[in-house]
Amino acid sequence: MTRLTHDEVELQLADIPGWGISQGALHRELEFANFVEAFGFMTMVAMAAERLGHHPDWSNSWNRVVIDIRSHADGGITDRCVELARAINKALGE
Repeated sequence: MTRLTHDEVELQLADIPGWGISQGALHRELEFANFVEAFGFMTMVAMAAERLGHHPDWSNSWNRVVIDIRSHADGGITDRCVELARAINKALGE
């Protein structure tokens, strides 16, 4: 994985709607109609994350999902973090 500079991350985010940077991680908050939709979405993301070998820090409370993506090993946002954000948007149909 290649750690990206802040400017490189900003350039990448121009093509990935809904994402921002918060505390050194890619960050997104989502709201679904109910718990089942939120959990179903998390299941799709879990499979994509497993294929990439890169897993988000996330939480779920009823219909809300909060996602942070960073590489703990590389100490920041990497190209694989961006790839996972793109996969998450694809799961959302974006």
